[in-house]
Amino acid sequence: MAPAVRGLKSLVWQKLKSSVFDDCRKGEEWKIILLDDYTTKLLSMCCKMTDLLAEGITVVENVYKNREPVPHMKAIYFITPTKKSVDGLIDDFITKSSSRYKAAYVYFTDFCPDNLFNKIKSSCAKSIRRLKEINISFFPYESQVFTLNVPDAFYRCYSPTLEKTKDKDAVMQIMAEQIVTLCATLDENPGVRYKSGPSDKASKLAQLVEKNLENYYKTDEKSQIKAKTHSQLIIIDRGFDPVSTVLHELTFQAMAYDLLPIENDTYKYKTEGPAGKEREAILEEDDELWVKIRHKHIADVIEEIPKLLKEVSSKRKATEGKLSISALSQLMKKMPHYRKEISRQVVHLNIAEDCMSKFKSNIERLCKAEQDLALGTDAEGQKVKDSMRVLLPVLLNKSHESYDKIRAILLYIFSTNGTTQENLDKLIQNVQIESDSDMIRNWKCLDVPVISSSAAQQHKHPRRDRSSEETFQLSRWTPVIKDVMEDAIENKLDSKEWPYCSQCPPTWNGSGAVSARHKPRASYKDERKSSARLIIFVIGGITYSEMRSAYEVSQAYKSCEVVIGSTHILTPKRLLDEVKSLSKPKDMVCTKDE
Repeated sequence: MAPAVRGLKSLVWQKLKSSVFDDCRKGEEWKIILLDDYTTKLLSMCCKMTDLLAEGITVVENVYKNREPVPHMKAIYFITPTKKSVDGLIDDFITKSSSRYKAAYVYFTDFCPDNLFNKIKSSCAKSIRRLKEINISFFPYESQVFTLNVPDAFYRCYSPTLEKTKDKDAVMQIMAEQIVTLCATLDENPGVRYKSGPSDKASKLAQLVEKNLENYYKTDEKSQIKAKTHSQLIIIDRGFDPVSTVLHELTFQAMAYDLLPIENDTYKYKTEGPAGKEREAILEEDDELWVKIRHKHIADVIEEIPKLLKEVSSKRKATEGKLSISALSQLMKKMPHYRKEISRQVVHLNIAEDCMSKFKSNIERLCKAEQDLALGTDAEGQKVKDSMRVLLPVLLNKSHESYDKIRAILLYIFSTNGTTQENLDKLIQNVQIESDSDMIRNWKCLDVPVISSSAAQQHKHPRRDRSSEETFQLSRWTPVIKDVMEDAIENKLDSKEWPYCSQCPPTWNGSGAVSARHKPRASYKDERKSSARLIIFVIGGITYSEMRSAYEVSQAYKSCEVVIGSTHILTPKRLLDEVKSLSKPKDMVCTKDE
């Protein structure tokens, strides 16, 4: 059974099924699959072991490791075209007599360079039954969110130490190739646009993507140039909206990832009682409750989960009341379902209570100041006359940790379009954050003014009026990217600010979405045939609030699906650490990758 989740994850799984598993299927024959680090992560994101079993896979192995030979079985190699992975493949068939497997079916995630191809040809060609490139080099993180497979992308894009090196161009090229594999998986040849200035990163990447798309659609199986589809791909540089990266968010997913030690989407908690056990829960889209509440405000979540718990226990009690044999057998059948439902609700209740205890102790006081600085107006809509007066109480409060103070200082700097050198030095000295001062100073590498100058007038995207929308007082800020999504769908983006790369941009039919806003929803497939996709790519990371915006906008404009992606996903703390590292030498930051 394929995963129930729609969107990117199921698209990737369907593509893998048809390109890999169906391609080498032969009767009831069982096979082994060999993966490298990237493909292990990719598969774990879009299928479960039961799905692989259904495709005739009995064993999953790591291509890098030493393994027991199984000479009577055929092996599928689903690997990246890198030297390390190819060497693992060649080692398995180095001599005919000591081959580890009966034969190899090789599927590369991406284009295989000639030198590696020739190496395979000269070493083990006789053992290989298939060799294909299937063009998937991105991670489907959620149904509408993707990330790329680019280690240290932030450092390699923004560090001044790499300014004049080939590394910067190389990373742009890798990103462009991977974005094209996303478009190919979606079967889109979109019009490519970018946000112009102050940096040229977005325009450079957009030109590379346009060129790679042209090449890809020239050389696909049909060998004809695919016309532009009714979709747009918009490329934006991270410095475009610095505010959303450091603000405290109070929607469930964003708040949990910001305040709690969630790593690899895994939340650890203790069960209640004196002998409380350590438990782990993975936050993923297979959990329907997580999908339902992850974008809700924490205040709503705190109300909703106890209600759901009551509901389930009352269902159980209703069944337990009739103690006939048939009622009991029905109850026994439903028990695992109830147990699973309740344990998930308990997990989310734990997360929500964890968030609230952090919020009540410190964050609540911070949020008001942050919102006033970010918006330049207070909760009553009055203009903030002196940003420093909003900032000072936060800095003088001894209970706030230095990361939170740095976030507040940054919001002050962003709101005033930079400050004076003297003022910045004073702030850093008074808050005693000298050792972390690069978390503030290095924003200049992202073309965000830290020290104000006449040249530092940043052109900000005109904000949409949201005064009529109902919001919580401490959640008044809306990520700028949400405005961009809505403006793009309604065809309101200024073409000087957001130029197209191609000479003849496609007709954009996302604007039909305005009239379609309140139409009843057609079935997923029919609806997507008639509608456009808006793909947003941000160089240098996206926040959980920006991911949420993609779902909210898709929900509001029924005929346009918004897919958002980036090099990686950010939490405020991770971003500040990455900004700090920009001034360090390369060998102290970059992990070696192939």
